[in-house]
Formats: sequence, C-alpha cells, structure tokens
Amino acid sequence: MKNFFVSYKSPLSVVLALIIAGGMFAYSKLQTALFPEITFPKIKIIADAGLQPVDKMMVTVTKPLENAIKQIPDLQLIRSTTSKGSCEISAYIDWNANIDLSLQRIQAKIADVKNQLPPEAQITVEKMNPSILPVMGYTVESHNKSPIEMKMLADYTIKPFLSQVAGVSEVRVSGGRTKEYWLELNVQKMSTLGITPEMVSNALAQANFIKSNGYLSEYKYMYLTVTDATVKTLDDLKQVVIRNDGKRIVTAQDIAEVRVNENLEFTKINANGKDALLIAIIKQPNANLVQLSSDMELKVAALRQTLPKGVTIQPYYIQADFVNDSVRSVSDSLWIGLALAIIVAVIFLRSLKASATILITIPVTLTLTLIVLYILGYTLNIMTLGALAAAIGLIIDDAIVVVEQIHRTHEEHPEEPTTSLIQKAIKYLFPAMVGSSVSTIVIFIPFILMSGVAGAYFKVMTSTMIITLLCSFFVTWIGLPVIYLLLTGKSDKRFHAKSHEVKKQKWVSFFLMRPVISLAFVLVLIFSVVFILPRLQTGFLPEMDEGSIVLDYTSPPGTSLQETDRMLREVEKIIQKIPEVAAYSRRTGTQMGFFITEPNRGDYLIQLKKSRNRSTDEVTSDIRQRIESTQPALRVDFGQVIGDMLGDLMTSVQPVEVKIFGADRQKLQELSRQVAQVISDVKGTADVFDGIVIAGPSISIAPDYSKLAQFGITPANLQAQIQTSLEGNVAGSILEKEQLSVVRMVYPNNRKTSVKDLSNLQVFLPDGRLYPMSALAKITIKSGDAEIEREDLQSMGVVTARLDNADLGTVIKQIQQQIDEKIALPVGYHIAYGGAYAEQQQSFHELLIILLSSCLLVFGVILFLFRDVKVALTILLISVLGIAGSYIALFFTNTALNVGSYTGLIMIVGIIGENAIFTFLQFKEAMLTQSVDDAVVYAVSTRLRPKLMTAFGAIIALLPLAMGIGAGAQLHQPLAIAVIGGFIIALPLLLIVLPSALRLIYRNSGPGKPVPEQS
Repeated sequence: MKNFFVSYKSPLSVVLALIIAGGMFAYSKLQTALFPEITFPKIKIIADAGLQPVDKMMVTVTKPLENAIKQIPDLQLIRSTTSKGSCEISAYIDWNANIDLSLQRIQAKIADVKNQLPPEAQITVEKMNPSILPVMGYTVESHNKSPIEMKMLADYTIKPFLSQVAGVSEVRVSGGRTKEYWLELNVQKMSTLGITPEMVSNALAQANFIKSNGYLSEYKYMYLTVTDATVKTLDDLKQVVIRNDGKRIVTAQDIAEVRVNENLEFTKINANGKDALLIAIIKQPNANLVQLSSDMELKVAALRQTLPKGVTIQPYYIQADFVNDSVRSVSDSLWIGLALAIIVAVIFLRSLKASATILITIPVTLTLTLIVLYILGYTLNIMTLGALAAAIGLIIDDAIVVVEQIHRTHEEHPEEPTTSLIQKAIKYLFPAMVGSSVSTIVIFIPFILMSGVAGAYFKVMTSTMIITLLCSFFVTWIGLPVIYLLLTGKSDKRFHAKSHEVKKQKWVSFFLMRPVISLAFVLVLIFSVVFILPRLQTGFLPEMDEGSIVLDYTSPPGTSLQETDRMLREVEKIIQKIPEVAAYSRRTGTQMGFFITEPNRGDYLIQLKKSRNRSTDEVTSDIRQRIESTQPALRVDFGQVIGDMLGDLMTSVQPVEVKIFGADRQKLQELSRQVAQVISDVKGTADVFDGIVIAGPSISIAPDYSKLAQFGITPANLQAQIQTSLEGNVAGSILEKEQLSVVRMVYPNNRKTSVKDLSNLQVFLPDGRLYPMSALAKITIKSGDAEIEREDLQSMGVVTARLDNADLGTVIKQIQQQIDEKIALPVGYHIAYGGAYAEQQQSFHELLIILLSSCLLVFGVILFLFRDVKVALTILLISVLGIAGSYIALFFTNTALNVGSYTGLIMIVGIIGENAIFTFLQFKEAMLTQSVDDAVVYAVSTRLRPKLMTAFGAIIALLPLAMGIGAGAQLHQPLAIAVIGGFIIALPLLLIVLPSALRLIYRNSGPGKPVPEQS
C-alpha cells in the first residue's frame, strides 16, 4: 500500500464523484412506500352458498374446504368462520414458502372437492397482501342526480378515467344504486286471466334472446344470419307478449306495472353525514405509492373538469400523505442528527479540515448505500430510512475514528508530510478497522432467523444496516483518506505544530488502583437488569400515530339496515362535534377489507386534522366514551388504518386474543362470555368482545308435500313464488350502454312485506287460481344462530380486546392471572393466547436466540483477531453489560420492550465490542514498551477523545429519532432510546471497567514483553 492514496488520488476522486452522482440518481429512482413490499403468507377463501343455516353450511361447505386445504404443503395454520350462507377460511402458509404456488395448490384442491359442495356455492380465493387494500379514497356527491345516475356515472365515467393512471390495479366503487327493470305483477289481473308467474318468466325468456341461424352465401360473400329478439328499451319490455290464446293478446304491461327501479341492496354508504359514493384506489403490488398518488391527484383534477354540474369529488383518505410525512420526518431526523454530530466533531477536533472530511465522507457513504439499495430492488420506506437513521451513529463512529487517528498522527509527528502520515495512520488502524467493522456487521446476520411479520420488516431494516456498514467501511478505508488529501492544500503539506504527547489522564489511574469501583459498577448494572426487566413494559411492533381512526361497529343481531342507519346518524353527530376530525366516511353492510359482512356491520374511516392538540389515542378514547354512553346497543372497536391493515394480514387485528378450545359450542359460548367479563374488569383493556356473532333471525317455510302434490305445485315453484313476493326473481336482462340491467319480477309492496303478510300470501296454482300459502306450508320464526369459529379443524371461542393506555405484556399477565383464578375449564377444554401477544412471544424467543448468536459471533471475531480467550470473554462481558443501559433508558422513558427496542439491545453488543477492540489494540501496542498500568492509562487516554466523540456524536445523531417527532418516527423511537441508553453506559464500561479488567488479566506481564496469546 506504499503511497497508495497519493498514487490513486485522482482516479479515486473521480470514483467518489461518480458515487455521489450515482447516489443522487438512485435516490430519484427509488420507489417510496410506507413499508417494504412484502407478500404476507396468508390466503383467504370466501364461500357463499345462498342463505343456508350455519350448521348445514358447516357440514356441506366449511368442512370439505378445510379438509381439502389442510392437505397442501407448507400450511402452518387454518382458521375458519362459518356464518349463515357463507364461510371465511384463512390459510396461513410458511413464510419461506412460495405463496403463488400455495395459492395454485389451494385452488386445485378446491376444484377437486367442487362436486361435493352445493351447486350454488360461489368461491373466491385471494392472496392477502397490502396491495389488496385501498391506498386512496374519494367521495363523489351530487345534489341533483339520483343514486342510479350516480352509480352509472361512477362505473362508466369515473372508474375508466381513473383506471388510466399507471400503477392502478383496481378502482373500486361503493354506493349508489344499480339500475333494474321491474315488472310489478298485478296478482288479481293475472289470476283473472289465468296467468301464473312461471308463464311470465317463460315468456320473457323466449322473447329476449339473440341467436345465430347459420351462414348464407351469395355473390362471393358469406353472411351470418342472426335472429335478434332482444328487448332493448322499457317500451320493448312493456310490449312483450305473455300469452296469445287466439282471442286476446296479453302483454307485460297488461298484467304488471313495468318501470325502472333501484336494485335492492343491504348496504349504506355515507361521507361526512351525506349519502355518497366511495371510490377506492387499489395499487399494483410494485407500484410507487407516492408517484401513483401524485399522478392520481392530477387525474382527479382533470376529472373535475369533465364531471356534470353539481357532482363533486373529494379525497377522504390518501395514504401517501402519511407516507410522505413519515419518510420526511425520518429523513429530517437523519439529517438533523448528522448536522449535530458534525458540530460535536468540530468541537472535539478543533480542525476545520478534519470536520469537513467527516462532513463529506458521510454523504458519500449514504449515496453509495442508496446505489446498492437501488441495485438490490429495495424501496425508500420507513424501515430502510430508519436503518439509515439508526446507522448514522455507526457511520460517524467509523469516520471519526479514522479522522481522529490521522489528526493524532499529525500531532505526534508534525514534521512529516500529510501524504505519508495518512498512509501510516490507515496502516496502523486497518486491523482494528476490519475487526471492529466485522464485529458490528455480524450482529445483524442472525436476524435471518427471525420469522413472522416482525421478521419480514426488521430483516429489511437489518439488511439495510449491513449494507450501510459495509459501504461505511470501504468509504472510510479508501475514500476518506482521499477526501482528506483533497482538502490539504499545497501549503499544507506539513502539520505546523509542536510535537504532541498524549496527556495521561490521572482519573484513569484513580479507578485503576481501585478495582472495587469497577466491580461495584458491574454489580449495580446486573442488579438494575434483575430489578428493571420484570417491571419493563412490553409490546410487539412499535406503534405509530397515523392521524386516522378505523371505527368498526356492529348493531344487535337482526337489526334492520334502517335501524342501524338511525343509530349511526347519532354516532355521526358525535363525530362531527370532535374538533380534531377533518373528514369521515361510513360503510354499512360492507367493509374496507376482504370479509364476510352482515347488513348490521360496517366501519368508519375517520381522518384527523394534521394540526391538533390531542393524539389519535386520546381522540379515540373520547369518541369511544361518547358512543358507549349514548348508543349502548352498538358494539364498537377502534384501530388505526395501517395497524388494522397489518392485523388483517396477520392472524388477528386485536392485540389481545384469548382462544377457548372445546367440542360443545354452547359451552364455548358460555366460557367466552365469562372470559370476556374477566377481561373487561382488567385495567388497560377496551373494546372487549366475547366473539359471539349471532346471525339475524330467520323464517323457516316448510312445504306440505302432500298438499303441493294435490294442487300440482312443485316445492321449487313454491319457492320461486315466495322469492317473487320478497326479493323478486330475475327473469332476464337488457343490454344498454355497456351495462346489463336485470329484469326483475316482484309483487307489489315487496319491500314492506311483514311476517303476517307472508302467511297470507296467495300462491298461484297451475291454472292461475290463487290459494293461501298458510295452507300449503308451515311457517316458523327461528332465532339467529351463532357463527362458528374453528382453528385447525377444532371449534373455539375467540375473545378479543384492544389496549387502552397500557402495554401488552402487563395486560396479558393480568388477564392470565384473572382467568386462572376465576375460570374453571371443564375436562377437554383449554385456553391459548393469540393475537399480537402470540406474535410477541415468538419474536422475543427468536430475538433471544439472535442476541445469543450475535454475542457468540462477536466473541468469535474478537478471538480470531486477538487469539486470546480471556480478552475475548472480557470484551464480550463488557459488551453484554451495555444492555443494562438500554433497559434503564427504556424504563425511565416508559418505553416498551418490543421488537424495535430489542433490536437496539442487540446493536449495543456490537457497538461496545467495536470500541473495545480499538482500546485493546492500543493497549497491546503500549505493552511493548510500558508497564501494564502505564499501558492501560496510555491506551485509555489515547482513545478518550475518539470514544467521547463517537459516543456524543452517535447519541446526538439518534436524539431526533429518540424524541419521536413527526409521523412515523415512533416506529424507530424505541430502538433509538435503547441504543442511546447503551451508549451512555458504554462510556464508564469502556473507560473504567475495561481498564480494570485488562490490568487484572495482564498483571503478571512486564514492559517490553509481548502480550501473551492463547491459542
């Protein structure tokens, strides 16, 4: 490496310039997202089989599907919910499996059992990932257009227009009403004329068709002949001949009122208290969310110019706004931290050139990192940016160590030129640079062991850190000396100063001669861990204040849509009085995700103002309290949009989930109610739900087969007539303007039919006479059945709850204690805890293994570097003790120990190990000419300035992140607090405890003797 930096200064300068230019290009091309693009290993199957009772649905649909899906490879868990006429099955696949192959396997297995299912069963299979959920939402309102006109406008104008934006997967329209043609049958006229509903249906089928008759050839041309008997208009429909007996022609308008009508839907869509349509934008999996949002904003602006007068379109949810705010706040934390760290370097080095070198080196490192991230296909998201922000302290550490060594070499050899001093400083530091960098990098390698949603996201973060640290090593090793040379002018070839000796710090000798202080400090740290750890709050993933609220609601089973809407109008009065609310939208009978949704269920999406005095949690508590006090019949459940989306992709939305397994469903319901009561009494819980979902009551109509046979009526014909009197029967369709509008036969006042009216219904006999249905069938009213929950083919009751100003670990401990004391489980029943708690326990178990693996890897690196077991064990012990500082910081800031803060604990082991390597290298060299005590004092005194610089620089760099200012910053706040706490404790460990340990290990070594090595 003789004169390497001088010889290659020019080409390396060009390389550095190219790195900066390439990094800027990569930054402009990197896609921006909230989270990394990860496909969750969850596949959801929804089967719809009409209105079958729950028990029959379980036997005929759910069980055959479960048994088929259970056979596919890599299946981890299967859960199902069976309701009246529908079932929802979630298949959880191994994270390492190919989700697309698993999807194909499930579809193939379902195809195999399709013949065993009811013929009317409709099955939908979806791969669950964030891209199936809306990223943007718009409300469309009008004061002068009917719901039918609005629906047609949305389907045939707005939807195609917005679908043109690149990156859009689907434009989903909710609300409005679909156009239908109704034949409202006149029962008395039909009976007089001897016409039955079946005749009307057959007449419409025979009249409304288009068929080919074959080809005709003439004069070199071939013609396709087509009989077009389609009904094209309302007038055509009125003129359809129902019967012609030679005496009289009876048309549709003779026996029915033929008109255009709205379809019958059990959904209600509302925006800001007014009926509206909702337009949800679903993005392609790999689309750039921020770019898509920007393009959509321009497209919507263009759409406004083409919409009819009186129609408005306004956004009610734009996920990109939160993403931009999150990315901006994390980026701001990164740059503010960097600027503060540079100030620390200036204060300590008191050299403009040295500080400028650090100032240039760090952007070069960051731009090189961006290039690598771009090549590997990463996105700029909250995890990758968080990794860069968290790694700033380590980048600064690398740069400061090298610059400080060059600066110190200058001070010690002022007569030598800069060119040779740089070579000497790098050559001296290189072994320690390699060892320290490797010891920091290896701590992140075991994160490949982490699974689940935490592993999916935090592996992206740790991979980014590894990339950043590798880039930092190469830039500080090769690039930093070149930058230093470039900043050295021709008149600055020599360092104009007197020879500088390292000032021995007397306080080092003070602590060195009193090892009992070091021992006492170590014991205090051990005691603090033992004392604090059981009292530390625990959680799963760090939470973010998104500024939006999802309010899921359920009215009592069987509540009509009108009554549910009435209750929700009262809820909206409450929402409108909350000053922090900017806008809201409401869905009744449908929800944002891919779910079974009854007409008495739905959700609100409430968007809060950006400038507000209360947090989202505080606003949520206020709304919850007001709703529960004024609308006790409504069951409500609160969350945040992105948190709920992640919950939908995992096993449970709620953090608290208690599963009771057993055979008897009635007993499970009884136990679920008892457990729900216990959880409700635990402080820190909210939105407790016993999991018992009752489908609405039903009316059973059992035909009298002998009576039906006597009058020549089949059960199918009876059912068709009953359906005509209620929902109506589809008897054909009319094609107009790219839309098929159904033709529906109904009886007058079908939407107002009561139970008594149903009993008095007149049924048409084959000759057209009317006969009361009460004489042909038995009518009974049945109460609703409860939905059936199953996991891995076993029935269970599921009790859920959310947290209210409490941490997950504390609440679960109290719940477990109370359930053990108050719930007596029968033989054959057992309880398991799921939700975020199960994910937390799995993640903590894996993180403990990762921590131990990281410690062993650090130990291996140090042992390989110094070949001394005692030294390696000592440095490892010092590094592990640094975790106590993280625990103390978390405890005093009331921060939970979660996946983020646990990652910070693991980082501290590598950081302290890295610093200890430099100290021991200095001590080992000093031992060649000095006594043990002098060598220790010299090593600590020499490394004092870089240690203080790196510690203060890293702490100040992480401070903006630790304060959690801005959207999204809360995700990395626990990690930053844990690392800062570890850095603070690292100083006395490295400056006091480590010297005492080295003195103890090498007390028998003398000056001039080489440090003994152990093989």
